[in-house]
Amino acid sequence: MFKLYYAPGTCALASHVTLEEAGASYTTERLDFKSNQQSSPEYLKLNPKGRVPTLVTDHGILTETPAVLAFIAQSFPKAKLAPHEDAFAFAQVQAFNSYLCSTVHVALAHKGRGYRWAAEESSFADMKRKVPETMAACFALSERDMLNGPWVMGEQYTICDPYLFTVALWLEGDSVDLKTLPRVADHMKRMSERPAVKKVMGEQQAKAA
Repeated sequence: MFKLYYAPGTCALASHVTLEEAGASYTTERLDFKSNQQSSPEYLKLNPKGRVPTLVTDHGILTETPAVLAFIAQSFPKAKLAPHEDAFAFAQVQAFNSYLCSTVHVALAHKGRGYRWAAEESSFADMKRKVPETMAACFALSERDMLNGPWVMGEQYTICDPYLFTVALWLEGDSVDLKTLPRVADHMKRMSERPAVKKVMGEQQAKAA
């Protein structure tokens, strides 16, 4: 059995949804970021990065969303969450998820975590002002060049889809108008109708209450 550590409103939602889609046997542990629980000595023993997701497995502990998603997909091949038999297609899946992780998520982090890149308060404000522009540009690229069909990779639902959905949920808070991204908006609607997404979001909201 797996154990997923997550916090509401974070990228860990993608891993949570994927565990559910895969039919995995798992439990979850909610972290309270407001009380800085991710920096507690107990949690740092599991994940010294002090972030989520953290997935505890029989093989050891995994962190970083692209790695967690790929592991789940490969652990449950019958769920067909990734093109396992096509090395190039699997690399394309990894490329998309790596873009979300290394570019889009980093762009968003400039909104509230400017201290990672600068020390002056004025720099933090400048970074925050830039976020709507950079997030809009990131999603415009995804809209134009990366969405290949009803799902990210085309006709087949993959581990890219819960990740894109998770990051797209942040757009409203970043002052990005979804009306300018009709394909992303359609993808979000399609994702929100999936039983696994409904179940996971309901559970996370219930635990946050």
